[in-house]
Amino acid sequence: MLNNALLLLDRVAIAAIFFLSGRTKVQGLFTIKDSTYELFRSEYALPLVPPELAARMATTAEHVFPLLLVLGLCTRGAALGLLGMTAVIEIFVYPDAWPTHLSWAALLLPLVVQGGGDWSLDRVGGTWWARRAHHA
Repeated sequence: MLNNALLLLDRVAIAAIFFLSGRTKVQGLFTIKDSTYELFRSEYALPLVPPELAARMATTAEHVFPLLLVLGLCTRGAALGLLGMTAVIEIFVYPDAWPTHLSWAALLLPLVVQGGGDWSLDRVGGTWWARRAHHA
């Protein structure tokens, strides 16, 4: 029970960080701001990825993955996506912010390894599929 509570806390905590960051990049429901594109052109400037594409990908990821984490749906994949995003931010954008990125990784790694726990839609769906397969 404690492990499930900790996994839920991890899911909500890291989801809040990324979702709130994503909300700063849009106006209304999901219109990416011009300032977001400029941020990816100037300050973020990732190698190999055009800034317009990077802005759309990052903003979408910061909205979709946190939602999945809160629901506990596709938990491992969503956490892995945010862990990859954290690595990109650390390596290419803010390498001196490693203490912050390390704390994000500390929340994401248990979710990648263990999934969402018993209090997740992953578990509910897995249980439903197992019962269905058993009765087939």
